[in-house]
Amino acid sequence: MPPRARSAWFRTLGMLAVVLAAAVAVGVAIGYPWPVLAMAALAVVAWHYWRLRRVLLRLTARQRMPPPRGDGVWNELDRLLHRTQTEMRGRKRRLLEMLRAYRAAAAALPDAIVVADRDTQRIVWFSEAAGPLLGLGYPEDIGAPLVARLQPLPLAGWMAAGQHAEPLEVASPLNPGATLSLRLIPYSESLWLLVARDVSRLLQLEQMRRDFVANVSHELRTPLTVVHGYLDMLDPADHPEWAPIVAEMQRQSQRMTQLVEDLLTLSRLESQDSLPVEEPVAVAPMLGTLRREAAALSQGRHEVSIEDEAEVDLFGSNKELHSAFSNLVSNAVRYTPAGGTIKVRFRREGRGVALEVIDSGYGIPASHLPRVTERFYRVSNSRSRESGGTGLGLAIVKHVLNLHQGRLEVSSEVGHGSTFACVFGAERVIERETSEVPT
Repeated sequence: MPPRARSAWFRTLGMLAVVLAAAVAVGVAIGYPWPVLAMAALAVVAWHYWRLRRVLLRLTARQRMPPPRGDGVWNELDRLLHRTQTEMRGRKRRLLEMLRAYRAAAAALPDAIVVADRDTQRIVWFSEAAGPLLGLGYPEDIGAPLVARLQPLPLAGWMAAGQHAEPLEVASPLNPGATLSLRLIPYSESLWLLVARDVSRLLQLEQMRRDFVANVSHELRTPLTVVHGYLDMLDPADHPEWAPIVAEMQRQSQRMTQLVEDLLTLSRLESQDSLPVEEPVAVAPMLGTLRREAAALSQGRHEVSIEDEAEVDLFGSNKELHSAFSNLVSNAVRYTPAGGTIKVRFRREGRGVALEVIDSGYGIPASHLPRVTERFYRVSNSRSRESGGTGLGLAIVKHVLNLHQGRLEVSSEVGHGSTFACVFGAERVIERETSEVPT
């Protein structure tokens, strides 16, 4: 108990003792001690009830009343209540100011924000941008079912995935020419936060970038062909002093040609939403081809092995799958020192399969693993230049696997090599005994 409250408490007890003692003295003086003491006690109780009534009035009153002056326990209680009410009003005012600031910030955002109940999926609140982007209106849409209100957007199955739902790109329900990116975020244990962003401009810029890269890469083919032709006409025997220069020019022009081819391949893959042709892909012959390619690129500097443990085939594009697997194998050869090992293993992965390329090379630091599939991303620029890589191989692998509903898993340890696994689901597996194409 605070010192001031303790002092008021003992002061009130002292006053009560004085009153009762005075009542006893008066009663003894007039010859009726007990009746006088009882009347004094009732008066004390009545006074305390009167002060309790004043406290209740202060608690129920809406206006702010200053506490009465005095040093008793009831006056101290009044002061404490007055202080508590003042602090509560201050907190309430600050909370209202914060709420107004949050609402103003939400209104200023170009993204539409919708708060929905997790259980009923009904709209609890939405920002002003939800009007022009999603067509929501206040107050008629408060409490409306979110999925039904945003028809024809395919939100039922997407919201059922909950916090595991991937960002969804859909056409705007108000403007079919605009594209919205939807994200579902857990807001609390009982609420969802739906964020909708207009990404039409970003998609246009991305398409412009793809077109630019594809056009420039295509136009570079002709001058590179001319350069190759003239370089092939140069005979180092005629000018021995030119031999190192011609060899370096040929090496760099071949590297530029490979870069152009990879850019064209990546542009083509990015422009596709699905595979144009799907067919059974015989894995055993492809593994043999990968062995020959690795041996030719390695030139005896590495130990190359192939393991076909799954003994099944795949359903997809033979050309694209070979391109992805070949990129992984060539990367393993480039980034594995001489005397190292490279293993290509085709194994079961649950109901699906995985093709792994395992090397004993330099390894990749953990901080670089999330970005290795980005175009032109290099873990080590100097080492990449020495190996002749273009920085596009893993980006091509990623897009090929996406078209096959697969994924790329990478694990690595610096100094102990890396493992790149192309994982495919059960719908891409064909048993070799029956050779049936999945439907």
